[in-house]
Amino acid sequence: MTDFNLDEFLPYQLAELSRRVSARFSQAYRERYGISVAEWRVVAHLSQQTAVSVREIHKRVGMDKPKVSRAATRLEAAGYLRKVVNPVDRRLVELSLTAKGREMIDTLAPIAADYQAELFSVLGDDAGDFVTRVKVLSAALE
Repeated sequence: MTDFNLDEFLPYQLAELSRRVSARFSQAYRERYGISVAEWRVVAHLSQQTAVSVREIHKRVGMDKPKVSRAATRLEAAGYLRKVVNPVDRRLVELSLTAKGREMIDTLAPIAADYQAELFSVLGDDAGDFVTRVKVLSAALE
């Protein structure tokens, strides 16, 4: 046995917190749309821009390219996004939301905002400081 205490290890605490926070929110989009966490992350990212490549989503959301591609394929089959081959670089596939995908985001965005408000409520007056510290830690690890 060692002196190492997993419950006090910050990377473990952050990973477990992230898993719990994500799992709770995932109920909203799983129940309504039947999409996975990976699919939600792709849709959420696409809601921020008109069209992006799999490579850009991979960089932004920290999922490997095959996982992003599989999520995009499932979302395309469900009618939430469209894929278009870039005419200049045929290796790049641009993804964009369809009207059905935008409708999904329009439905889920207020639910996400309410969930965030609920989390901030739990944090109380320290919510702003917590968000700032998370950003500082994220920037330090880039």
